Amino acid sequence: MADINDRENALIMETTQGKIVIEMLPDLAPNHVKRIKELAREGAYDGVVFHRVIDGFMAQTGDVKFGNSSSPNYAPSRAGMGGSDKPDLKAEFNNMNHGRGTCSMARAQNPNSANSQFFICFDDASFLNRQYTVWGQVIEGMDNVDKIKRGEPVQDPDKIVSLKVAADVAA
Repeated sequence: MADINDRENALIMETTQGKIVIEMLPDLAPNHVKRIKELAREGAYDGVVFHRVIDGFMAQTGDVKFGNSSSPNYAPSRAGMGGSDKPDLKAEFNNMNHGRGTCSMARAQNPNSANSQFFICFDDASFLNRQYTVWGQVIEGMDNVDKIKRGEPVQDPDKIVSLKVAADVAA
């Protein structure tokens, strides 16, 4: 397992393709990290599909309203159009590069519209720098990110089985 320096600011994501460990960056995006941890601790991400996966670019997930495959609200045709019942977040754009393994918040056209959806970059996406809020970095399991089924929308999508804050999981 990856060497996790700060278990309160790390996520363990079990997916249908395997485990992914993400180091969160509260110094860069404190409110976004707080939101991700809050939703993870509520179990909101468990069962949520990767609804938009573009080869060479990124894998997007986190629509806890329409993207949870085990919820009665699950709507494959609407996955990606929802968020959570919490208010949208003010942008926390920073100087972190959108490189391989970067975790960043998805949003609508309004820069202050990030809510629960996020994406993981497959490759360099520096054209997104300072336009989307980077909040984390994959430190283990990028090979599993690479296995996530592609598509817009994805047919028979991979999903997050569970997303937990590392501090809440036995070491």
